[in-house]
Amino acid sequence: MDPLLVILAGLTGYLLGCISFARIVAGRVAPEVDVTRIVQPLKGSDLVFEDDAVSASTVMLNVGTRYGVVTGLLDMLKAALPTLVFRLLAPDQPYFLVASAMAVVGHDWPIYYRFRGGRGEAAIYGSMLVIDPLGVLACLLAAIVLGWLFGQVRLVRWSGMLLFIPWLWFRTGDPAFLVYAVIVNILFWFTMRNELRQHYLFQKRGVFRNQEELSKFMDMGSGLGRFLDRYSLPALLRLR
Repeated sequence: MDPLLVILAGLTGYLLGCISFARIVAGRVAPEVDVTRIVQPLKGSDLVFEDDAVSASTVMLNVGTRYGVVTGLLDMLKAALPTLVFRLLAPDQPYFLVASAMAVVGHDWPIYYRFRGGRGEAAIYGSMLVIDPLGVLACLLAAIVLGWLFGQVRLVRWSGMLLFIPWLWFRTGDPAFLVYAVIVNILFWFTMRNELRQHYLFQKRGVFRNQEELSKFMDMGSGLGRFLDRYSLPALLRLR
């Protein structure tokens, strides 16, 4: 690979990734709202969920679902664009993987905003739609199956990210794709450490009585959790 193109791909991805659409969208529609922090008391508990990630989730919670979805789509686009450009320019070289990974870094630690960003979930999925759109579908479907097998909303939401690692390796057999999948997972789970720690505490304290409550809390809709409570494999086995 040409070192100059590696640097160009990395810089392009990073600088585009640094664009904080959460701040831009919220600033246009609700400038009085602070989307740099979530403070959410948990009903029926003395615990409070706190998060300082600036992302589509904070926009969804603080401004509204419509604007949260718009923010998520824009975050996907800002990572997909540099990935697509470098894939078209050099389809046989992994410059596009560099651009994608650095877009995630930019999203997580944006230089424009004193390195306070989000978690990179939308940026990763946006890139993956360019890198391997079938992989996005396959991993999301596999995550749904895992969630059904274990009756867990968290598996539906997060396991697809981990599944990118074996998927890209077995699909391509290319070490560059494997390294990419591992790196973006490290970035994602590192930025998720505070949220995961709180979820562990919530689980330990039994804050959520069922998957329906958990699903609603995670902005995935109560219907998914209700389905898992009634029709997941563990639920069906309990009925017998």
